[in-house]
Amino acid sequence: MSFTPCKRLLSAGYRVFFLLAGLFGLLSIAIWTLWQASYGAFDLPVALPQMWHAHEMIFGYGSAAVAGFLLTAAPNWTKSGPEPLSFFAATSGLWLLGRLAMWLSGDLPALLVALVDLAFLPILAGRILQTLLKRPKPQQLILLATILVLGLGNLLTHVEWVGLSADTADQGLRGGLLALCALIMILGGRVTPAFTRNAMLREGREENLPRNPAPLAAMAIAPALLAALATLAGLPLQMAGAAALLAGLSGLVRVALWRGAWTRNQPILWVLHLSYALNALGFVLYGLAAIDLVSEIAALHMLGIGGVGGMTLAVMSRAALGHSGRALIAPRPVALAYALLPLAALSRLAANLSPDLYMPGIIASGLLWTLAFALYSYALWPVFWGEKQRKPAPA
Repeated sequence: MSFTPCKRLLSAGYRVFFLLAGLFGLLSIAIWTLWQASYGAFDLPVALPQMWHAHEMIFGYGSAAVAGFLLTAAPNWTKSGPEPLSFFAATSGLWLLGRLAMWLSGDLPALLVALVDLAFLPILAGRILQTLLKRPKPQQLILLATILVLGLGNLLTHVEWVGLSADTADQGLRGGLLALCALIMILGGRVTPAFTRNAMLREGREENLPRNPAPLAAMAIAPALLAALATLAGLPLQMAGAAALLAGLSGLVRVALWRGAWTRNQPILWVLHLSYALNALGFVLYGLAAIDLVSEIAALHMLGIGGVGGMTLAVMSRAALGHSGRALIAPRPVALAYALLPLAALSRLAANLSPDLYMPGIIASGLLWTLAFALYSYALWPVFWGEKQRKPAPA
């Protein structure tokens, strides 16, 4: 079937939502970094600039990346057909309205902003549930539960902003971020060893393949989800911290079993290993922050930049290449983007080590993130808008 470029963009979840995630990741952090570098010399139209930054990276960028992945993967898992163009047009438009409402939140009624912004995730969850119920499997339905936890975090954030509570926004933001990172523990823990194993077998290696013991996976995933739920429930930070520490340590042991050194010449693989490790490290830091050994802000940014940013960039680029029929080889600009995000995470970590490093670290981190997403958007632009290649890429 022949499509115009606009219709082609709306023909698949990976096309429209991965493009929106890339552009939003680029523009929002570019604006934020400029505002920070100017020490707030110009006004932003948002109600709460610091909160806007955190909210939009978790529930704006994060929800677009999750939507693109699940709306592409779920139909494949259940062998059902793709969603109609009208669905992608409506949901991507709703997501954009949410971003616009948050951007203009300084001038709009808080209740209107909440209603517009909160609509996207329930619709996404409902559609994913409808698809997964065609061939239900527990290991897939847990993804739906994690989306609901993410949506609960967004709800708690808006509950405070509309004046119905005095102290739930921080719970919502932190719980939402931890929910995204728990999703990485689940999905990253599946795809990273599986893709690495497949690549090894294709090259004739049949020994010392990645190991992924189920008990160890449970020790990483269950505490990660528990940390998110404990945070959303407003339980003492030490409870969430203990769960996060167990999740992070278990995650680091997992990734050590996946033969990451073998992937050093394949960026599209090593980025999965590195991002999963940084996500696990973020959980460890969050656990240590609960007992005042490290900065909580540093831990949250390691999770957000190294974990969420790194893994979503890795998965979005790989899925876009694979589902468009292209070879699973990262273009050079994308491979460079893979390397820039860990540097952005380290720069943001350094910002909390000393007052003298605070502003330089924030600016450096923002610039590295912005450049990474500029490279991603530029290199994969033809993939999102162009025709699918006839020859499918190897699985």
